[in-house]
This record gives sequence, C-alpha cells and structure tokens, in this order.
Amino acid sequence: MIDPILSLAFSVHSNKGIYALLLGSGISRPAGIPTGWEVVEDLIHKIASMSGEDCGPDPAGWYKDKFGEAPEYSKILDAIAKSPAERSQLLRGYFEPNEEEREQGLKVPTVAHKAIADLVANGYIRVIITTNFDRLLEKALEAAGIVPTVISTPDAIEGVLPLAHTDCAVIKPNGDYLDIRIKNTPAELKSYEEPFNRLLDRVFDEFGLIVCGWSAEWDMALRAALGRCQSHRFTTYWAARGEPKEVAKRVIQLRRAEVIRIHDADSFFSELEQKVSALHDLDRPHPLSPKVAVATLKKYLPDERYRIQLRDLITREAEKLYEELFYGRFPVNIRSSTNEEFETRIQDRVQDYEALTETLQALLITGCYWGEELHEERWAKCLERIANPSPTIESGGLVWLNLRYYPALLLLYAGGLASIAAERYNNLAALLTKARRFLREGESSPLVLSLYPEIVMEKKYARRILPGVGSYTPLNDHLQQVLRDPLREYLPQDENYQECFDRFEYLFALVHVDFLEKQEGHIWGPLGCFVWRNRNIMMDIELEVKDAGKNWPLLKADLFDGSLGRFQDIKKKFDNFIGEMTGQILG
Repeated sequence: MIDPILSLAFSVHSNKGIYALLLGSGISRPAGIPTGWEVVEDLIHKIASMSGEDCGPDPAGWYKDKFGEAPEYSKILDAIAKSPAERSQLLRGYFEPNEEEREQGLKVPTVAHKAIADLVANGYIRVIITTNFDRLLEKALEAAGIVPTVISTPDAIEGVLPLAHTDCAVIKPNGDYLDIRIKNTPAELKSYEEPFNRLLDRVFDEFGLIVCGWSAEWDMALRAALGRCQSHRFTTYWAARGEPKEVAKRVIQLRRAEVIRIHDADSFFSELEQKVSALHDLDRPHPLSPKVAVATLKKYLPDERYRIQLRDLITREAEKLYEELFYGRFPVNIRSSTNEEFETRIQDRVQDYEALTETLQALLITGCYWGEELHEERWAKCLERIANPSPTIESGGLVWLNLRYYPALLLLYAGGLASIAAERYNNLAALLTKARRFLREGESSPLVLSLYPEIVMEKKYARRILPGVGSYTPLNDHLQQVLRDPLREYLPQDENYQECFDRFEYLFALVHVDFLEKQEGHIWGPLGCFVWRNRNIMMDIELEVKDAGKNWPLLKADLFDGSLGRFQDIKKKFDNFIGEMTGQILG
C-alpha cells in the first residue's frame, strides 16, 4: 500500500492551489497557545479571585451558579477590562510571547506553521480555515513573504477577492483574539453569520480539504457547514494523532475522508512540505533538456531560414524562466528568526536560481560562442528580459530584492565568457551595453553599469553563505565555480578557463569605468578575481592593444567610442584606481 501522506503529497503537487487547510488548536498548542475555552476558564479564575472566592476545578459551573447564566467570552472580558485598550493588553498575554517565552520558543510560529507558509509561498495552498484565535499562522506567512487576506468577521467578507484570485486567504470563522466577538462557548459555536456560511459552503464545495489539529467536538456550525456540502470533487485528508472520537468519525464518514495517522502537526506538515518539494524537483525538466535546446540552437544558427525559429526558441525559454523567477515563487518579504535560518534560505534561493537558469544559460553560452553579428541583439534582449524583474514587486527585504538579479548576473557572465572564448567581441559588447536595466520614470542604463556581483550580494553575506569561496571576491569565486562545467566544452583546460574568466572581469570593469566617467565624471569599477590572483592580465591586454592599435577587437566593436586614445586613458585611470584600492581589497 502507498503511504497515505505520499498519496496526499501527489494530490497537493498535481492539483496546485486546489486543497484548503482546516486547522484546529492542535496546530498552536505546541507553541504554548491556550485554546479559547482555556482562556475563558482562566478569566473566570481571575473573576473568582477578584471576588475573594475559589472557583474550584469547574470554573464554568462556578460562574453559572454565581451569575445565573453560562459563561460568555465577551461578557467575562467586559467585566474584567472595561476599555478596548485594556482588553487588548489583557489578551496579548495569552497569545503573544514575552521575552522569556520567546527565548524558550513559546508563542512563536512552530515547524508546522513554517511548513504551511512554505506550501503557500510555492502556490500549493491558497485557502486556510482555522478555528484558532492566535496569529502565529499570519506571522509565519509574513515571514515567508506572503501577506494573507485575513477574514475574521462577517464584514471582512464583503469586497474580498474571489478565493481563486488571492495569494492566500486565512478564514477565521471563530474570530481573532483582539476582537471581543470571538466565539468560545457552545452557544456561540452553534451557528455562524450568513456571510460566513456562504463562504464556507463555497470552500467545502470547490476545494479539497486537509484537516489537522481539529477534534470537531465543539465547532457545531463548522460541522454543519461540512454536512451541507454534497459534492466530493476532491479528496478530504484527515490527519489524526490517535483514534478519532465519535463526532470526528461521523464527519470523516460524511466527507469520505482518508485518515492519515500522524505523530504531531509539526512532523506531519514538515514531511508533507518536503515530499511536495521533492515532487517539484522531480518534475523539473529532464537533464537532457538543455542538451536538446543547445542541439536545436546549433541547427538554427548557421541557416538564415531558421531565423524565426531561433528567435522563438530563445524568447520562449526566456519567458519560461521569467515566469518561474518573478511570479510568486520567490517572495521578497522574508523574515528569519535566526542567522542560520537566514543563511539557509539564501543558499536555497541561490541553488534554485541556478537550477532554473540552466537551460537558458546553455543557450546563451552556445549562442555567444557561435553566433554571428546578426544574432547579437537576440542575446542582448534575452538577457535584458531576465535583468528586469516584475515591476509589481515594490517592497521587500533589500537582500532578497538584490538577489533577484542573480540569474541575470549568471547569464551575463556565461554569455560574456563564451564571447571571449570565441573572440566574438561584438557579442560581448551587445551583452554589456545593448542589454539595459530599466529604472524608474522611464530611465534605463546599460547592464555593465547596473549589474555586477557586489550589487547582487554583499561580501559580508557571500563570505558566510557560499561554499568554497575566498574572502576578497566571494560571489565572483562562486560564479567561476558554477560556470566551469557549462563552459568546459569550449574551454577544456582549467588554466585557459581561469584566464578567460579574469579577462572577462577586467574588460567588464574597464567598460563600466568608461560609461561611469562619461555619466558621472569619476573613476570606479567592480573589482574581480584578477585583482588578487592575476594582475598580469592588465599587462597582457596593454601589449595586445599596442600591437593591434585601432584594430583591437573591442575598439572595432565600438566600445570606448572606438577610440584608442579613449581606451588608453580609461585603462590608465582604472589601473591607478586598482593600485589605490589594493590595500583595502587584500587587507
């Protein structure tokens, strides 16, 4: 028999966004969050204490005997704290951690909350129903870069986007702890307002369901909503720690649910997220796909008859990558609780970017190595597309915003190295100057000015996060490692590859300095690996230019305005700049 959680993982992966979660107190209890009824009982204890009495082991019974009515959350709260500010402050102690609790890992998002947030961030879950009053789920989602639509009152339902069009909707039919209208008592949980009933009916009719941490004992209105649904388009999965009680069994039977035995919510959602992620990785294009794409490109390049097919091939792969990179899969509003978690997230993001870029990178290497002058604009436009992330992303953590440019940097280096290896400097010039990064208010700048390693990732992060790099130019070192195998076909000798890498970075910097001086009148350029390991490249290029004069390939490609004097002036100024900066770089 197939493990039920594996069956669930297949269902979630193959039906993206189709499954909704129904979460109960079992999700938040491990974090030290009390249930709503536990809050009521504690408040009754406070009332009894204020009255100089002992409510004993049955606070609700004492309250009913004392006041002649069953305890109601809103009335009890009003008796203890009269103003909204006082009520809010009182409730925060139940649901928000103090400093000591935070140090103990209490009242903060659990492993389950974080795994759910990852499933949401990757588009697998869009709708979550929770009977919990706390905000741990919302905090976990926000840390993963998702700002959920929270529906905790009937009036919040009005005007909400259709569920199919929202990134994430958190539906809280029993309310939120900062609203005194939350439902706690059997009488309160017996029915919902009509807007909530209609909303729940839609969810239970249109979505599959994953239930975890919910006993079904107290939430009569929620049970009734499940009972009203007659359709079973998608399977209901019910995660249970032990044997479900009779009430839960009736709901399970009604929904024809598949029961999954679990140890706890943390391990269940963690395992589910890992299995769904593994299925996603297995679903990635077969490793032969880049080879097939390259073989197709090699067929198109020499034959003018295939110019349209060549354009379509490159455009299609660029658009495919663009959608993967900039449409929801990689949020930028991410908060991490520890440095270790932060660094792990960046490592994972870098690896994902490298994997997704593989096919387009192979095409750009092949195109820049073999492509003629008539193709150069195609490589520039391809790179330009990836170098301009979706403008809908306006805010987020600076580290994550900058890291979005890593795929474009990887492609720029790949195409640039291939161009130099083949001595096709027109292709190099097109990548550096014809591909542009669009800024605000209609402005743009050539990529050579706006895309280099230190912009993508600060050295202080790169040194800690990237494996096997030096301390002087860590991201440059990493790029050299990552691009070694893709370029091995054209640069089989390691020494030749390193020389090509250093040459590219030095020429890149010179072109950057040329543009920068024209625009801003000062000298600065990105310093690559050549600064600390191969400054002979500076002399080698000087000798080449001396021999070739105006026929030097970069001048013929219209870099440095095609002027030998301009190039010599820029080179002299930049070499002096390198000398001045050496102490800072190597110190």
